[in-house]
Amino acid sequence: MSMAAVLERLRGNVDKMKSVEYRHEQLRALLRCIDENVDRWTEALRKDLHKSKMECLVMEVNYTRNEVICHLNNLDEWTKPEYVKKELLQISDECYIQKEPLGVVLIIGAWNYPVQLVLCPLIAAISAGNCAIMKPSELSEATAALIEELLPKYVDKDCFAVINGGVKETTELLEQKFDHIMYTGNSNVGKIVMAAAAKHLTPVTLELGGKSPCYVDKDCDVEVAARRIAWGRFVNSGQTCIAPDYVLCPSENQERLLKGLQAALEEYFGKDPKESEDYCRIVNQRHFQRVKTMIEKTKGSIAIGGDSDEKDLYISPTVVKDVQPTDALMEGEIFGPVLPIVTAETADDAVRFINSRDKPLALYAFANDKKVVRDIAQRTSSGSFCGNDTMMQMSLATLPFGGVGPSGMGSYHGKFGFDAFSHKKAVLVKALAMEKVNNLRYPPYTEKKMSWINWLSAKKVKSRGGIFSFLSFTVIMTILAVLIKVLSVMTYLV
Repeated sequence: MSMAAVLERLRGNVDKMKSVEYRHEQLRALLRCIDENVDRWTEALRKDLHKSKMECLVMEVNYTRNEVICHLNNLDEWTKPEYVKKELLQISDECYIQKEPLGVVLIIGAWNYPVQLVLCPLIAAISAGNCAIMKPSELSEATAALIEELLPKYVDKDCFAVINGGVKETTELLEQKFDHIMYTGNSNVGKIVMAAAAKHLTPVTLELGGKSPCYVDKDCDVEVAARRIAWGRFVNSGQTCIAPDYVLCPSENQERLLKGLQAALEEYFGKDPKESEDYCRIVNQRHFQRVKTMIEKTKGSIAIGGDSDEKDLYISPTVVKDVQPTDALMEGEIFGPVLPIVTAETADDAVRFINSRDKPLALYAFANDKKVVRDIAQRTSSGSFCGNDTMMQMSLATLPFGGVGPSGMGSYHGKFGFDAFSHKKAVLVKALAMEKVNNLRYPPYTEKKMSWINWLSAKKVKSRGGIFSFLSFTVIMTILAVLIKVLSVMTYLV
């Protein structure tokens, strides 16, 4: 079946998904798909990326499961009309925002977290009432095949489809007219997706990446910072879009940080990480060569690691010190188990350096003084920010996940995902009464009408933080509302 035919089939069933109860059914079915196949999910992830069972569960399976439950627990509330504050002219009207589905959406997943990055957007799409086509990454072959096998057994095949393949299939999909496209991956492909979407004026959510900085202040518990940075950088063998990509720290802290990183890595993966069941592998030969070439080109000093085994797609956790801003390791996102350390003597130096580069997907800062952390958050721009830890901002469904500028556009997770796949429709409903009041806006126009309209609609700048001005406004509005109601009753009686 052609891509156009698959899309047409789904488009013919969009009305099914308008039912909130049916969305609940589909979400519960997806939850069963996760729960009844845990071993198969972990097996596929092991094949694709050599992920340990705990990493599969915590960062993929359970993470996705919790996202489903978040939507199930909140969907009824999210779909209710959102009543808005009214002004005098609309005081007797019904005014609200209605969230409605977009239609049929396309979800293009990524290979580094191939379960989470396909199913979490799908959860949001279902919750918002959309049909969806999913395109898993062909690089995580085992997981992509499992998604294609399992999903049709659980969710409605008339509303959801999985398309596997490579560039050819993705290109053909992008030629179709969708109602929204969500893409997770690198910025080069992100530009292709956005250009294709623009031909149909299709809105997009782009979850991209970039070089996420990590500042370590001179006044900091360096050992604790090292443990948290080592985990964030080297989990999934560094193949995480929000992993700290490089460290900025004062020269006086560099050796202490290196010792802390070395100790943490030995604790996590042993003396030889290659023998650790908990250390992942690079996804394929192309990415192995890409990361290996970066290490070979660096002018910095390799302080930890630097080993590799091409047959095993293994690159050891590698830390490079004395890295210059123009180094090969600082040109683009590393997306591998390599951590450059760049000197920044003060927080101000770090802020200037960060602000001189593209806005990152994530930004991290470690300091004993939380004022320093908050100051860096305030003076920089990034998709997300985490102080005194790494990547943990992703663990909270009430925080959005998304980029800014070159690191992406739009966000999801929890209600933010529901909103990303919803249209917020403005609704105003009037009664067919009180037509004399409406006469003010009808021709012929007069000075008297203009005077009344100005009195009813003109806004005034209110004093900041003045409780009495707020109370007086509330009292006036209440009195006017009562008067209008009384007038309407009298008009009806007459």
